Amino acid sequence: MAIVGSGPAGLAAADQLNKAGHTVIVFEKDDKAGGMLRYGIPDFKLDKTVLDRRIAILKKEGVKFMLNTEVGSDVKASKLLKEFDAMLLAGGSRVARDLKIEGRSFEGIHFAMDYLIQSNKRVAGKKIAASKLIDAKGKRVVVIGGGDTGADCVGMAHRQGAISVVQIEVLPKPPECRSAAQPWPKYPSLLKTSTSHEEGGERHWAVLTKKFEGEGGRVKKVLCSRLDFSRKDDRGCPLMAEVPNSQFELRADLVILAIGFIHPEHGGALNQLKVSLDQKGNVKTSADYMTCVKGVFSAGDMRRGQSLIVWAIAEGRKAACAIDRYLMEKTSLPEM
Repeated sequence: MAIVGSGPAGLAAADQLNKAGHTVIVFEKDDKAGGMLRYGIPDFKLDKTVLDRRIAILKKEGVKFMLNTEVGSDVKASKLLKEFDAMLLAGGSRVARDLKIEGRSFEGIHFAMDYLIQSNKRVAGKKIAASKLIDAKGKRVVVIGGGDTGADCVGMAHRQGAISVVQIEVLPKPPECRSAAQPWPKYPSLLKTSTSHEEGGERHWAVLTKKFEGEGGRVKKVLCSRLDFSRKDDRGCPLMAEVPNSQFELRADLVILAIGFIHPEHGGALNQLKVSLDQKGNVKTSADYMTCVKGVFSAGDMRRGQSLIVWAIAEGRKAACAIDRYLMEKTSLPEM
């Protein structure tokens, strides 16, 4: 059994399939296993000794890890398809959503995952060349995107010694308590304040990022305007409208784009296997997590799109159940 990707979905599936008695080999393109658990989440939120301990247990139980091995490049996906009885694609969703506005080409504007991955590697002791270093020390930082990833960038910038940190979000500020329009058990849209926010910085909602300005090829300002969501369409959905004469600017030496991800990387393994994609560009599967290629399954963000780690773990376990049933015609593994 080959598992491509050692993130939460891949590790969860490896754990279950190994317990079912299958020989499991996990292929990981990075130098250490863990995927987003290791490189996407800062150490101040997830101590990596916890992850290392779990991976060590999996190794002792028989799961094998092939690190520094990118399926589709270092090893052909078609080769694995011939050598293994089944394959699980759990490579995540790493193609970031970009903000294609004027001034985007200035230096000092980076995707959140590029910033977090490098920062996490630095914390682990890896040396980064000065020409490639993304460091908030002594800089005015603007984080664009109000989600969890943006909050992680805020916390990282604090720890690196930023002069100031401002986080902006295009959507309006969520309520602090459950509204009548979102009664239990509906999932409410509530204001989330993480430990990163408690440590300092500013947060602004309903802000449209319009333009980047710079000097000498480097970003120096973010030009913004306020948004109004009071009007609604015929379906009752809020309409976004720019507030007249509400333009303002934020000084910025470092800008982090934390506005989500659009789909997994389509080259490499996905291209070689010729798996079908859904309308959003994610790997398309049937209800049993199998792709259009017999014996090739997919789970996690690569299949359902960018989501929470708990969802990736659940997907990995469900996919493991489906794979075991495919290989053995029945399964005793729990779906959750």
